[in-house]
Amino acid sequence: MKIEVENIKCGGCASSIRKGLMQVEGVTGAEVDVEGGAVEVEAPDSAREAVAAKLASMGYPETGSVSGLRSASAKAKSFASCAVGRMSGD
Repeated sequence: MKIEVENIKCGGCASSIRKGLMQVEGVTGAEVDVEGGAVEVEAPDSAREAVAAKLASMGYPETGSVSGLRSASAKAKSFASCAVGRMSGD
């Protein structure tokens, strides 16, 4: 499944997103398109809501979602996630 999200800035963001999504039950893989602002997730459709919720909690809300519209706090979370991803070296 493909989910378009906000706030993806760099490879550090992508690393954090991949690590976070692998913790969601049913997710077997995740690829992040930094330029396109999208996440391709290998998971059953039944996991979509949990995946979207995990992304939002990490600061990467689905484009056009209620969380995305409240993007000030989401941006702050994504910057923290971005920094953590860069420090982990992935």
